[in-house]
Amino acid sequence: MHPLLAAETGTVRKKWKGRLPAALLYPNTYPLAVSNLGFQLVYRLLNNWEEIVCERFVYPQGHQERFRSLESDRPLADFPLIFASISFEQDYPRLAAMLAAGQVPPCTAERNGPAAPGRPLVILGGAAVFMNPEPLASFADLMVIGEAEAVLPSLLPELLAAAENIDRQELLHRIGATIPGCYVPSGYSFRYDDDGRLLAITAAPGLPQRVRRALVQTNGQAAHSALYSPEAELNMHMTELGRGCSRGCRFCAAGFIYRPPRLWDADAVLAGLAQRPAEMKRAGLLGMEMAAPETLEQIAAFLSQTGCALSFSSLRADRISPRLLDLLARSELKSVAIAPDGCSQRLRQVINKGLAEQDLLHAAAALTEAGIFTLKLYVMIGLPTETRADLDEFVQLVRKIRERILPIGRAKGRLCELLLSVNSFVPKPWTPFQYLSFGGLTEEEALREQSEKTALLRLNQSIKYLKNALADVDNLHLRADRPDTVLMQAVFARADRRIAPLLLDIGTGKYSFKQAMKAHGLSAWHYAVRPRTADELFCWDVLDQGINKAYLHHELDKALRAEGTSPCETSRCRRCGVCGAENQEHPHFALFPA
Repeated sequence: MHPLLAAETGTVRKKWKGRLPAALLYPNTYPLAVSNLGFQLVYRLLNNWEEIVCERFVYPQGHQERFRSLESDRPLADFPLIFASISFEQDYPRLAAMLAAGQVPPCTAERNGPAAPGRPLVILGGAAVFMNPEPLASFADLMVIGEAEAVLPSLLPELLAAAENIDRQELLHRIGATIPGCYVPSGYSFRYDDDGRLLAITAAPGLPQRVRRALVQTNGQAAHSALYSPEAELNMHMTELGRGCSRGCRFCAAGFIYRPPRLWDADAVLAGLAQRPAEMKRAGLLGMEMAAPETLEQIAAFLSQTGCALSFSSLRADRISPRLLDLLARSELKSVAIAPDGCSQRLRQVINKGLAEQDLLHAAAALTEAGIFTLKLYVMIGLPTETRADLDEFVQLVRKIRERILPIGRAKGRLCELLLSVNSFVPKPWTPFQYLSFGGLTEEEALREQSEKTALLRLNQSIKYLKNALADVDNLHLRADRPDTVLMQAVFARADRRIAPLLLDIGTGKYSFKQAMKAHGLSAWHYAVRPRTADELFCWDVLDQGINKAYLHHELDKALRAEGTSPCETSRCRRCGVCGAENQEHPHFALFPA
């Protein structure tokens, strides 16, 4: 057993005899893995099957740490099934490195014959996979497109029933042809033109032309933590309020790939919160940005009655009630984050954020009154149509917030702090911004130089401008990501399976990102900066999210005019196509021309 598990509660330990061993990988370190609710959920779902013994592998925190399973200290090569949960593009090279370090041939083409120790079936899932599976397609025998609860009940019996000598491709083809949400990458071929643009996707006979994602529709009890550790990045009882979001922020992939938004009712959320161990005195809520005010009221009342403090990642500035503020005050939170996202009111209309300056000012004052004296503000630079005037408006917003909160802090004898997190916008698949250039370049600018250097220069200039403009503000700390590091994420987000060798080289330390791109003859401009056309075929179009592709481009047109779109109302809204009959103004493009 790994030393980290000595203080962990909720660990599942099973004997191996007579059971099918399954490894579950998280391509980041233990504190992040044990804090990831999706990873915990899959661990629990797999171990709920008596016939399966599932053990976890995490990315080593130091060079001296052995790469073995946490539960029984076994090597990865001992497991005939390997599952992995991938949430973020930055983790792609680490996944490739974990397979190689575990003495497992990383690429599926190198793993022939029946599933067995040393040549396992590798099954990938997670939000990043069902946004765009192609960057990791070469490493996967099978990819779960959608939510684990919707796919594993059908998939696991097939894996358990498979005879040891069954042909791998025969098994995969049957799964891909019969189980919704199962994508077999080896069954699909991609044809490109001389410029690297995708021309056609061809499925093997019997496989669906496009793989429809699978989502759960109801939840009697909200997903919640089952593993706890003092080493966790988030050492608390986490409960989700739902999945998806009705707001339709145009930059947010989760808001589109999890459509339709499914908000669990108050009873389901309270049932999840009720599973909190008595000794755990803090609860974390996932999805507070989208919860209905009346649900938040009931949650606040429940937590108050049970003596539980509250934590959350961020809070919508227009969703703050007196009862919630009272709970926040008693929770003794050191800081709270609110996310303007866009630097100006105009940009918040471009991204369809739906927040006005007055919402942000009111929220800052109300939170400070509640005793929270450190406020975090998240903002993106490099959004479409951004200008220097937008940056100037953000500088003024920061100063106005400071003017609002300083007198409140003085009256309470406390110093108020502002933490600004400045992040470079990354265009993501399945959003209206999937067509745009990294760095906020116009189509003309992106095509003129055909280099990522202009995008990086503009982002760095914006960061420098904000730092200089706010340099005289006391008790303000501005943290900005490095645009050259974010460029890697932007490449991976819209990449295809041609980057597999690059991921392996980066993960194993052979090359840096920049060196690997050059060594493999790949272009960061092509993946991250090149603007896309309305009728272009994307590699992630091999998936069917149920979204009308023309609707996404229509939303882009509205964004460029700074026009808003009202939130989803699933009982009657049919705009995007997910909930049924599609708006005839936006017919589907022909994705797979003959």
